Amino acid sequence: QAHLVESGGGLVHPGGSLTLSCAASGFPFSVYFANWYRQAPGKERELVANITTFSTITSYAPSVKGRFTISRDNGKNTMYLQMNNLKPEDSGVYTCNARFGTNEYWGQGTQVTVSS
Repeated sequence: QAHLVESGGGLVHPGGSLTLSCAASGFPFSVYFANWYRQAPGKERELVANITTFSTITSYAPSVKGRFTISRDNGKNTMYLQMNNLKPEDSGVYTCNARFGTNEYWGQGTQVTVSS
């Protein structure tokens, strides 16, 4: 059975950093595009960052570009989101997603709260 499990969320002060991890199992992660989404209360879910299968191409939402870095380790079946210089508006539930054609898997989400 396919699973994506996030970890690394929590409470951080503005300007701080967090690294989220998402461990995949039960499917061939290396051939799947990997994505991080987030959703703040009362807002639509938005795509934060994505990365191609062999890390050749990454892309970011304008609001996080230059502060967040997405990466993956196919040998460990894991994707990461390094978040630096965090702002209160970065708060929300962060969810990882893996997609290959019509196959798609979602994690359960991890809460990130940026507050002083």
